[in-house]
Amino acid sequence: MEQREKIALTGASGYIGNNLLQKLTGYSDVIALSRNGDDRENSEHVEWRSCDLYSLDSAEKGLQGADYAVYLVHSMMPSAKLTQAKFEDMDLILADNFARAAKKNGVKQIIYMSGIIPQDTEELSRHLKSRLEVEKVLGAYGTPVTTIRAGLIVGPKGSSFPILTKLVKRLPMMLLPKWTRTKTHPIALKDVLTALKKSIGNKKLSGKSIDVGGPEVMTYEEMMIQTAEVMGRKPKVFEIPLMTVTLSRLWVSLITQSPRSTVYPLIESLKHPMVAQKENMDDEISYGQTPFKEAAKEALEEEKKEQKKKKTASSSSKISGVSDVRSVQRILLPEGKDADWTGDHYMNWLSKLARPLLEVETNQQRVSRFRLIGFKKPIMELSYAPERSSSNRALYYITGGSFAKIMDGSRGRIEFRQIPGTQECIIAIHEYRPSLPWILYRISQAKVHIIVMYLYKRHLQHLIEKSEEHKQEGPVKKVVHMN
Repeated sequence: MEQREKIALTGASGYIGNNLLQKLTGYSDVIALSRNGDDRENSEHVEWRSCDLYSLDSAEKGLQGADYAVYLVHSMMPSAKLTQAKFEDMDLILADNFARAAKKNGVKQIIYMSGIIPQDTEELSRHLKSRLEVEKVLGAYGTPVTTIRAGLIVGPKGSSFPILTKLVKRLPMMLLPKWTRTKTHPIALKDVLTALKKSIGNKKLSGKSIDVGGPEVMTYEEMMIQTAEVMGRKPKVFEIPLMTVTLSRLWVSLITQSPRSTVYPLIESLKHPMVAQKENMDDEISYGQTPFKEAAKEALEEEKKEQKKKKTASSSSKISGVSDVRSVQRILLPEGKDADWTGDHYMNWLSKLARPLLEVETNQQRVSRFRLIGFKKPIMELSYAPERSSSNRALYYITGGSFAKIMDGSRGRIEFRQIPGTQECIIAIHEYRPSLPWILYRISQAKVHIIVMYLYKRHLQHLIEKSEEHKQEGPVKKVVHMN
């Protein structure tokens, strides 16, 4: 009997992932990755695994035994009780961990679900810049990446189409800003699933970015009108030429009651035409066959079925009741410096910054203890993890201190991670549990940390500027006077 290949599927309990899972089990075994995978029951061809992609160790374990890996992750929602981070920086950490884990496990190919990137990439929105950055990071460690780039996916869940349907449902008359005249290339969910399925193991598409789209190129206004027709509504339409994207994102968030963290990046991207480019299309997978109106009807019918089902609290995107913190900042490193240097340099810099209130003691094992002057017990202890660190990633576990709750299984940590191929570095705190009462922590320690990160960023910028000045001055030349 021929051995079935194993496909690791991230976001297996999510919108696209769950639908793709059902398609893949017909010919392969699936490692279904989800934050709460251990709560799921395995079946003949599906093995569920809990996987936290913010943890490199968890990502490595999640991809063990996989031949191929499908990456459907996008971090537009908060992932801790307090998240101090831009979504693009969190996306980068997730993608970097996944790419490193894929390399370590010998994964043959990564398939990444992304968005269509306009031809003019200089003025991209934050959302699209992040998608492009993730694509580059996924391929930075040598595993071939196939990127499927889609515009608006027409399905019952997700983000873009449900927001559109809520606008149509809730507005007695449709006030349409300028961005609703932007062209996009909608594609039915089932056509996206087909493209993803046919990409797995397809050597012809290895290392390529492929645009996919349905049979029609439409404006958002046309999609809203056709969606209203499917709903049996005929609202009056008024075009508003003056409403900016900034006002629009607030307006859409209020009308749809969707989280700003989801709405804002999506609306910002609508200034770009999201149309598949012929030179980026593949005859086998790019051309979806489902017309928009048919796809909209199927999506709305599926949504009604979902609403009839009993609502449960099994969503993997929900934040647990644990009072934890994730804080992520991006900095620029001086030329020739790496993440390991940054970790060591940060500890030394902080000890000088905090004088005379705070002293930082670092031993030969790079265990740093932070003490308030006059107190013996440290407020924080960070222990360097050499076995999990390298020149481009320095990891410190939070192992003690009066400002931290340390329990069995605690995974609080701070990491310094260099973005592949750049001098940018991510400084991230994960799963930190403060011992201070939560409200007190929010108004004191949390704010101090942001200020410290800002000052450190400025300090590094000063070092960079000094280095540039030194280069421009050049070496000092000796002048010899001849008599």
